[in-house]
Parts: sequence; structure tokens; C-alpha cells
Amino acid sequence: MELGQFYGEFITIALAHLFAVASPGPDFAIVMKHSISYGKRVALITSLGIGAAIFIHVAYALLGIGLIINTTAWLYDLLIILASLFLIYIGWGAIQSAPSSEQQQELTESGELSGKKAFFLGFLTNGLNPKATLFFLSLFTVIVNVETPTLIKGMYGVYLALATTVWFCVLSLILSRQNVRQFFSRKGYVFDRVMGAVLILLAVNILYAEIFAKLLNS
Repeated sequence: MELGQFYGEFITIALAHLFAVASPGPDFAIVMKHSISYGKRVALITSLGIGAAIFIHVAYALLGIGLIINTTAWLYDLLIILASLFLIYIGWGAIQSAPSSEQQQELTESGELSGKKAFFLGFLTNGLNPKATLFFLSLFTVIVNVETPTLIKGMYGVYLALATTVWFCVLSLILSRQNVRQFFSRKGYVFDRVMGAVLILLAVNILYAEIFAKLLNS
């Protein structure tokens, strides 16, 4: 097996992933929120959770479940609905953020969110991210050749997980800088509300594009 023959496919995947991971979405929103609200440590752990969740998408792609999801309308719609409801849940919680006292802000900045919970939130946000689901369904059914060996596909998956982790870790380091956090600290609850609204709008947009638009056209 000549690895050289898969370079073109890998470069296409890497470029597609770069544009996908760099575009704002639920993963970006939660990393930004945790970076500013809790600091570097929590944000980095959240990023590790996001990167680990990539293996969920890779797993269903390698097992052929992605093709089943892509061709089974009701299952695909169910996953999109569940994922969108999760985003709405997170967004609604953020919208309810209220102005905090200085003491509460100090507790938050000292790392009130546990590492375990930060990892879980990052993992769940990406694992149930409709944008990630759609990306991997497209990636492994359109870009990746059906004849590409499973080992090569697995290597693609490892790269995607590592690249995602590195991207959000770098983002965490930038957003958790003291001057950035100070910029948002005075009006942190406003930031939370805006990010919450963004997440809800993303969920509504996905529901409309993937569910309601099909119902209206049927």
C-alpha cells in the first residue's frame, strides 16, 4: 500500500477541516465562554473534551453508521433535533446570566468549574454539535473514497482529533489572557447572554434548514 496515493485526499480533508473548525459555532462559543469566565486551565480542559469527541464522529464513519444515518431520514432528523435541543438548553442557561457581585466574580475566575465537568461539557458540545455531525457525514461520504483502507481513514480521524484539540487549545490561550478577560469581566453577564442568544439562533437555524424546510417543501 503506497501512502503517497492518499496525500491529495488528506490535503483536501485538512483544508476542509481548517475552514470548518475556524468558523464560529457551538465549540467556539463554549471555549470562548470558559476562557473568559474560568481562565486558561478550564478552557484547555474543555478543548481536550472537544478534541476527544471527534472520535465519536470518526467511529460512526468508520463503522458505516454515518452512511446509515445519512440515508435513514427519521434517524438523521432525530439526531439533528436532539443536538439542537442541547444547544438551546446551553444557550437558555447563558441568557439567564445575571450581574455578579465582585465576590462571585472572584470565585468564578478562580476556577469554580471542575476539570471533569469542563471536559464533559466540551465533549458533549462537540459530540452533539449538528455542525460537526453534518461535516463528518459529508467528509466520509463525499471526500473520502469508499476504497480508502480503514487504517488510512483511522489515521485521518486521529489527525482531525489532534488538529481540533490544538486549534481550540491555542484559542483558549489567547482568550484567557489577562487583558482579554479584564475586557469582558465588567460586563461578563452581557457576554454570556449574547453567546447564549448565538447558540439558540444556531440551533433554530439548523432546525429550520434541516427539518422545517423539508416539511414545508414536502
